[in-house]
Amino acid sequence: MSKLAIPTTEEEDKPPSLAAPAEESYPPSCAAKPFLPDSPLALPSVPHWVPGRPLQTDGLKSYSRISRFLVSPASRAFRKRFYPEASEAEWNDWRWQLRNRIRDIRNLERLVELTENEREAIERHRGSLPVGINPYYAALMDPRDPNQPIRRTVIPVMDEYLHSPGEADDPLGEDEDSPVPGLVHRYPDRVLFLVTGFCSTYCRYCTRSRMVGNTGEYRFDISHWERALQYIESTPQVRDVLLSGGDPLTLSDDRLDWLLSRLYRIPHVEFIRIGTKVPVVLPQRITLSLTRLLKKYHPLWMSIHFTHPDELTPEVAQACERLAGAGIPLGSQTVLMKGINDDVAVMKKLMHGLLKIRVKPYYLYQCDPITGSAHFRTPVSKGLEIIQGLRGFTTGYAVPSYVIDAPGGGGKIPLLPDSVVGREGDDLLLRNYEGQIFRYPDPVRPAGK
Repeated sequence: MSKLAIPTTEEEDKPPSLAAPAEESYPPSCAAKPFLPDSPLALPSVPHWVPGRPLQTDGLKSYSRISRFLVSPASRAFRKRFYPEASEAEWNDWRWQLRNRIRDIRNLERLVELTENEREAIERHRGSLPVGINPYYAALMDPRDPNQPIRRTVIPVMDEYLHSPGEADDPLGEDEDSPVPGLVHRYPDRVLFLVTGFCSTYCRYCTRSRMVGNTGEYRFDISHWERALQYIESTPQVRDVLLSGGDPLTLSDDRLDWLLSRLYRIPHVEFIRIGTKVPVVLPQRITLSLTRLLKKYHPLWMSIHFTHPDELTPEVAQACERLAGAGIPLGSQTVLMKGINDDVAVMKKLMHGLLKIRVKPYYLYQCDPITGSAHFRTPVSKGLEIIQGLRGFTTGYAVPSYVIDAPGGGGKIPLLPDSVVGREGDDLLLRNYEGQIFRYPDPVRPAGK
């Protein structure tokens, strides 16, 4: 198996482009005129929103006709304070959000009071996984509290430079299961297709931190995609293709359309999945044109990366409802992290909030042992404690599967609290969610023999 293609040139972190790199800090597709609302009329204020309540209140109906995008009062206040030159139409343009990502100390300290630890970590950084936060998501950070969950996931600290035992740059062994650059074929009937190394916002715990942004960023051209597509076409056992990266939804509509259409024409590919955090960090990307595009390629599923209840904003709810309204089944993927979401109450709030915006909790991941991740990882017992605190105490729809993606390429291994206590004669002894023991008739020898 060949290694994944990881460029080594010192290129500036830019959004993905299949054309030759342009001189701008964003691709030609992002240089187009920004998205404009249907009407230049003044935007009404957004009423207080509660997850799960209908977004289409009387006030929001007129708002939708004017702008197509919700803007929460918090986002509007943030824009007016830190980006006063930007119109609301520009703020709602996902290309503007990409062009104005926060990527250095100078711009970051305009928004938050950096600690010495954070400042030192940013100044020391070289190579892949640079700082990159688009303005919408930056608005969710606490400017004064360095321990706030959202802030901790996107601003580096010096702990990232500590290498603990058992950590690796590629802990899941993806490179070893790559038959062609950018494609991972580990499971018999499905492949992981890494279509870009670019994200609008970089998470500090990223499993593929070795290959995203700067020196690690994928610079795929058509020839790279063609090689991966040829492999899929020539491998009939592949029925399921997961697009990931980087983030596939940072691709422009025309490139995404081209890629999906090619996969859709392969007879043995039964359905396509997209792994993304864009609806959470860049909900402005979920345009009506994008949902119309995605609807052409059903059955198409989407796994969305959620981390914390603070991410459940009106903008994110609208993005998820647009996707669900386009007939796309939505599932969540959440990484368990110390001091961020390793609490039953926090996790329950997140899972309940997801159901209210039509997202089914799917996976809760034990944090992968990537290099420099010890400050994020919890004991496995903490994950089991959270599942035990959800199971039975809330609907099963709100309980994700807790898994470890086994280091070295072992794949996902589910973990469950111990519910089988043992046997007593022909009875199986079971423990329920309250800790009570119950008997289930389970004779070793079938009845009548």
